Amino acid sequence: MTKPAIAANGLRKSYGEKTVLDGVDLTVPEGSVFSLLGPNGAGKTTTVQILSTLIAPGGGQARVAGHDLTDEPQAVRAAIGVTGQFSAVDGLITGEENMLLMADLHHLSKREGLRVATELLERFDLVDAAKKPAATYSGGMKRRLDIAMTLVGSPRIIFLDEPTTGLDPRSRHNMWQIIRELVTGGVTVFLTTQYLEEADQLADRIAVLNNGKIAAEGTAQELKRLIPGGHVRLRFTDPIAYQSAALALRDGTQDDETLTLQIPSDGSQRELRSILDWLDSTGIEADELTVHTPDLDDVFFALTGSADVPAQLKEAVR
Repeated sequence: MTKPAIAANGLRKSYGEKTVLDGVDLTVPEGSVFSLLGPNGAGKTTTVQILSTLIAPGGGQARVAGHDLTDEPQAVRAAIGVTGQFSAVDGLITGEENMLLMADLHHLSKREGLRVATELLERFDLVDAAKKPAATYSGGMKRRLDIAMTLVGSPRIIFLDEPTTGLDPRSRHNMWQIIRELVTGGVTVFLTTQYLEEADQLADRIAVLNNGKIAAEGTAQELKRLIPGGHVRLRFTDPIAYQSAALALRDGTQDDETLTLQIPSDGSQRELRSILDWLDSTGIEADELTVHTPDLDDVFFALTGSADVPAQLKEAVR
């Protein structure tokens, strides 16, 4: 098995009497997207700042790109890139000059720096704007330039702290495509976001941070199955078939007007197969079968709605 790109155990951080992180454990596989969700003030940015060596932890241990966070901070910095909520782009100089400045900071030769800058400007569709002051760029263009600048040092791990905040839907979707391409190229992405759809679309695994602790962790589908309310909906056009199914499936919720039955289900393949097998064995034919599961909004509100997260939600996917 490959070593994880990020492995943290018991991370803690306090400011005075305020505890921001209270024993956070995280494992991020290489070449994946890991998303950290949580309400404002939950500690997402603090977690990124610790793992990217910007601030020291108050306790716990972590290894990033195989290097100890405390003992080898320079090695960690050499392996990572960080893009925060607020663009690091200098608006007074051109996009190309921003790229070349970053190349200088990475101690690339003038020739190599120009080559890398040119390639990245092409990759992020910024060639036409390369000679223009970055202050004239749209929000989406600035985000693309920001990530392009982050990639100058060829990082193995990129921390994206709410990278699409303030972007319009089209620019957000463009950023999603960029993130997918980064992962396809072998980069590990640690993503914090306030957009639950973003985590659902991009993340291989998701952790929900609440009150300084990880409330739950798993794939998007695993997290959705934690929350009650999932069901399979059967719709009939034949009233006799509907009545037969309603009599047999007494735990289903009936709607006589629309001839539909709603059967509680976690949406798993096993339960769906069981319903289909039952329909086949009885000869009852449903005209439409749809599966409905809670979305990440439901998960988020259930896990962050109070300080006392139900134990079964905490442990179900840990």
